Amino acid sequence: MPLWTIYSSPGTLGVEDKKDLAERITERYYQDVGLPRFYVVTIFTEVQPIDFYVGGEPIRSGVRVVIDHIARSADGEQGRRRTAKWVRSILQPTLGGRDFHWEFHVDETPEELWMIDGLVPPAGGSAGEQLWRSSNTPEPYY
Repeated sequence: MPLWTIYSSPGTLGVEDKKDLAERITERYYQDVGLPRFYVVTIFTEVQPIDFYVGGEPIRSGVRVVIDHIARSADGEQGRRRTAKWVRSILQPTLGGRDFHWEFHVDETPEELWMIDGLVPPAGGSAGEQLWRSSNTPEPYY
């Protein structure tokens, strides 16, 4: 379950930016990683400039992306670097080349600390996960 929480200054991301970004995030996880679409959650939160500081200074315009990975985790240093480059490739079309500060980080949470609708999600790549992926809904799989 990737949870992307995207904090931004008001007006930094328009409605179309948010829609395109959420779709790109979902498609990349669904296609590249093979997760059920409903695993992917994207939340946009606007933060007033008086509440958004970088280096102890308020910034006029910026985006901070916090990503929680639960369903999958990167393996070793190379896997983590590959993940960071993959995330950059998702964000770059929307955030790159614009006149504001942007950054991201990825946290990995143990999957044992995760449930959806009170169900323990099936193991990655299992028949249960394939069922969830094809139905795009959590349902008993045991």
